[in-house]
Amino acid sequence: MLLVDGYSLTLNQVKQVARDYEEVGLSEDGRRQLAISRDIVEKVLEEETPVYGISTGFGNFSQVFISKDQREKLQRNLILSHATGVGEHFPEDVVRAAMLLRANSLTKGFSGIKPATVTMLLAMLNKRVYPAVPCKGSVGASGDLAPLSHMVLVMMGEGQAFVEGKLVSGQEALAVAGLEPIVLGGKEGLALINGTQMMTAVGCLVWYDAVALMKTSDIAAALSLEALKGTRTACDPRISQVRAHKGQVATADNILRLTEDSTIISSHVNCSKVQDAYSLRCVPQVHGASKDALRRAEETLAIEINAVTDNPLIFPEDWAVLSGGNFHGQPVALVMDYLKLALAEIGNISERRTNRLLDTHLSELPPFLTAYPGIDSGLMITQYTAASLVSENKVLVHPASADSIPTSANQEDHVSMGTIAARQAREILENVRHILAIECLSAVQGVDFLAPLTPGRGTGAACAAIREVVPYLDEDRIPSPDIQAIYQLLVKGVLVNKVEAAIGEMAYSEI
Repeated sequence: MLLVDGYSLTLNQVKQVARDYEEVGLSEDGRRQLAISRDIVEKVLEEETPVYGISTGFGNFSQVFISKDQREKLQRNLILSHATGVGEHFPEDVVRAAMLLRANSLTKGFSGIKPATVTMLLAMLNKRVYPAVPCKGSVGASGDLAPLSHMVLVMMGEGQAFVEGKLVSGQEALAVAGLEPIVLGGKEGLALINGTQMMTAVGCLVWYDAVALMKTSDIAAALSLEALKGTRTACDPRISQVRAHKGQVATADNILRLTEDSTIISSHVNCSKVQDAYSLRCVPQVHGASKDALRRAEETLAIEINAVTDNPLIFPEDWAVLSGGNFHGQPVALVMDYLKLALAEIGNISERRTNRLLDTHLSELPPFLTAYPGIDSGLMITQYTAASLVSENKVLVHPASADSIPTSANQEDHVSMGTIAARQAREILENVRHILAIECLSAVQGVDFLAPLTPGRGTGAACAAIREVVPYLDEDRIPSPDIQAIYQLLVKGVLVNKVEAAIGEMAYSEI
């Protein structure tokens, strides 16, 4: 069981709870931290001094004083009124990650929430109660107010949740799990929704999947290098070392190991070609830069998952209640926009390699990788799909954080749009998975045309893994199932795992 304390959560643990259903509990330090900060809130609640969100309204209503007998109702009304999300529901893994991150942040002991409330949130996680959270409606400052409110509704026995895949009322979901709805005390509603946990949850899972995607991109590029009879010279470590970007060094090393012992490569060592096109020659530089961007996102997310991001904050050592702006999602928004671009570029260069594989004037392979050109179209239209996805990514990659729109009667006059950036990063990642699947489909077909020459140890393992689910294209058939079969190899990590079993672990960032 993972015990949260607000300080030591890792990105890998987020994935284990979100996708592998690891159980979660409160550490003893966490319980103590929660109790100490709650004592301060209880004392503030007994006083008549205005303190934002505890004895005042919210946003533009921060000047409205709330009497003692109305403060529980204030918190309930906050959740009800802020549950304004629209659109499709976030997938289960994202919501589970957000629940974990919110609990971890609160446990740090600067939010003034009751230990029992955090325990309830963790109990929902462990009982697999999955709140129905619409994915649209957050501007990424004042926290992810709308989506987190939908999460908290279920804690109160309101809203809707998924139980074993079925959408039911929040009340029914808790009853099935053997849980009782909670009544929010002073400040608790605000503490639960005033944070960056939804954008961070999406970001963490995108980051985790992007690590595998970066490795997959190197596998696809190495397969194309083989099929196009390219040279390994551009991956000579001396070239990367004089520039010294970590991602470039890692990528060049991956390509060399993937193509080691290739008879295809050795068959044309002394050919007249001096150098390859950029989409082959510059793989270390392009893939490497995206890997470096992924590392930068990792640094920010690792901080954010252990951050306190609500307002006001309780500082037990000083008995202080301070208002600030930790709920603003700008740090996450910027790295998600950066990651969007990094992922999109992987798709851009992959599509160019696919195009070279299919163009007989560039590849020296049969046109569109068919043995019967004319009567068969081969893989011609797969490049159309890749091009479509690349162009879609060019729209999605526009920085969400470059936009801001005032909210709450201009009290909240600059926002991050970080949740939009994170959702777009997730969509781009899915598009790039399909683009890489198309490249792998084409490259393996190209390698087959070079028999009896054989690919390297890593690329050979990749070819074998792909041919287990997609047979050689002898004559025209429907390509979509083939693309989807390879896509599933990427989603499930099968391709990377089989390649790494042959050549050892591939580096995504540095060696």
